[in-house]
Amino acid sequence: MQKTPKGLRLHIGIFGRRNVGKSSLLNALTSQSISIVSDTPGTTTDPVEKAMELLPLGPVVFIDTAGIDDLGALGEMRIKKTMEVFGRTDLGILVTEGNVWGEFEEKIKNIFNEQNIPFLVVLNKKDIIPPSKELELSLKEQSIPFISLSAINQQGIDELKELLLQTTPKEWFNPPTLVGDLLPAGELAILVVPIDLQAPKGRLILPQVQTIRDILDNDAYCMVVKERELRDALERLNRKPKLVICDSQCVLKTVADTPKDVQVTTFSIVMARFKGDLPTFAKGLKNIENLRPGDKVLIAEACTHHPLADDIGRVKIPRWLQQYIGGKINFDVYAGRNFPENLEQYKLIIHCAACTLNRKEMLTRIYKAKQKNVPITNYGLTISFLQGVINRCLEPFPYAKLCFEES
Repeated sequence: MQKTPKGLRLHIGIFGRRNVGKSSLLNALTSQSISIVSDTPGTTTDPVEKAMELLPLGPVVFIDTAGIDDLGALGEMRIKKTMEVFGRTDLGILVTEGNVWGEFEEKIKNIFNEQNIPFLVVLNKKDIIPPSKELELSLKEQSIPFISLSAINQQGIDELKELLLQTTPKEWFNPPTLVGDLLPAGELAILVVPIDLQAPKGRLILPQVQTIRDILDNDAYCMVVKERELRDALERLNRKPKLVICDSQCVLKTVADTPKDVQVTTFSIVMARFKGDLPTFAKGLKNIENLRPGDKVLIAEACTHHPLADDIGRVKIPRWLQQYIGGKINFDVYAGRNFPENLEQYKLIIHCAACTLNRKEMLTRIYKAKQKNVPITNYGLTISFLQGVINRCLEPFPYAKLCFEES
């Protein structure tokens, strides 16, 4: 059985001061010894993640963080790591002791509110520290959900799980579809999947698998072919497909082989809408025309992988961009959770499909780019633009196409 990818799980971040029982709470919630528990403050250094099934919520990821009141040079580094976790948190847990509420708790609460992260408060250690009536009244007046419990003794954990269910954002229970709105029930999509050096042995890449599942969930069906087989497959059908979706690297041939009255797009563009903000990416795309030799461009990848000889992000896109503008561009590549703070140095950000990130983290990256007034787009849109087929690939998304045309 394949596990649900982290990018499709509800991310629940656990925040608080040092030694308030965050790690004990994670262990209690998961019924496992995930985090080291110690009376020594600052035991948790890097964020600790645990993926699990939390019924009836389903697949979640708990993230245990270092104390936001950490000290010293190492403490500052730990706090920085903790602050980064807010950017991918769908639901927050603020842990404190039953009679303590000070500047650090206020700071965490304010970050939750500023970033529109729903959260609840855990008043921990009720077995040794009776909860403050004044604190409980204050939380009620602010309409902040809270619970008093003892993580170390497992008291109140079931009630906490119920409160997590009640606090979870409503959109989690009605997630967006990848292509279901483009493909009515009973219609056919053809998926064009190259099998080349970059294709993982024995399996398909995540966006392809997710698209197949989404098509089935929406009572449609699909045919999977390689790029050389598309034209033959179309000729064998007794009616045209509703949609063709291809890998960006074969988009030029796919568009050429697809009839004009059949919509066509790429997996990366579909993922850009699913995980990010397609109109914003479409607007950012036009800034390719403003690039000049010597400019800096950020290539951002969500996953870490071993680069191949003709890597799409490190080799192909840089080569095509430099050919397009007729000069050398300076590229920086950031992979995984690394995302630079000094975005203002870049003329453009080109992001991957973000299939391993949750939507919250991708939207956080887009927000940071907007704050620094740096345009951002994605791999699939960039390749389609450079190959001269962007208008065709945006036809299934009229508003995004309008944003591109008017930008």
